[in-house]
Amino acid sequence: MGSTAIQVNVGGERHDAWKIITALVLNGISSRHTRRSYSQALEEFLIWFLDVPGRLFNKATVQQYRTELEIKGLAASSINVRLSAIRRLAQDAADNGLMDPTLAAGIERAEGAKRSGVRLGHWLTVEQTRRLLEAPDLATVKGVRDAGILSLLLGAGLRRSEVAVLNCEHVQYREGRWLIGDLVGKHGRIRTVPIPLWAYEAIARWQTVAAIADGPVFRRVDRHGHVSEAKISPQAVFDIVKGCAQAVGIDIAPHDLRRTFAHMAHAGKAPLEQIQLSLGHASVVTTELYLGVKQNLRDAPCDHLGIRVQRQVADQF
Repeated sequence: MGSTAIQVNVGGERHDAWKIITALVLNGISSRHTRRSYSQALEEFLIWFLDVPGRLFNKATVQQYRTELEIKGLAASSINVRLSAIRRLAQDAADNGLMDPTLAAGIERAEGAKRSGVRLGHWLTVEQTRRLLEAPDLATVKGVRDAGILSLLLGAGLRRSEVAVLNCEHVQYREGRWLIGDLVGKHGRIRTVPIPLWAYEAIARWQTVAAIADGPVFRRVDRHGHVSEAKISPQAVFDIVKGCAQAVGIDIAPHDLRRTFAHMAHAGKAPLEQIQLSLGHASVVTTELYLGVKQNLRDAPCDHLGIRVQRQVADQF
């Protein structure tokens, strides 16, 4: 490797250096989804990088790449995912002696695409929520399973990946209520999530129909209604939600059900910090983005300060 950047030969082994570094990056990522998105991002960057002979891997080049992605009209979030992968590439290359640390530090400081506003996503109304929960056909094994899945997405705000890995041992009865206990969520955070009685009943109905007492709660069901030993995938949860939503004329994604949970809980006066705990957010700022809170001019925060000031007549000048 050269002292000014990662040198990539243009002969038969031109990809060797990039293959080595890309492998270092991907092998250090535990999330399958992140690994897939980073792999695609680095592959696209390499194609662009090699398009100009002699191009150096440095901050200026990365910023040029960002500009070209913006010109193509990519969303800020898509651009920033690509830049995150490139920054990780530079960091790992420097850590393994494959790149000058100074250059790597410069690439890590490359600015991302600026977001305009905040994408809040969608929330369902109470009526839409009712229609969605009633969408599965409870006369079929698959319908009973799908109803249980929807109940946890809407009644507990779980991520689809969390629903997919849910085990029977997670469904527990503590302190007079049903809950999902010791659930391992994003970034390895462990939390306990209370669930409403109607959500537990939906899960119990599925476990009875499928004769499930241990292991994964939600499992694959073939077209004949036979229940497999294999757990469902997050993609299967996505397909179930989209299918049920389309059946009742609603355009939503699984994460919108998580937002709906937060929005309805907040509207029902649930404490913000308790919503944060249920969702498993590290920061309450993230939770606030899910709520879609609007300024209430009739019942404003300043009306709840509890301060009373005696009015005084102003002096006459």
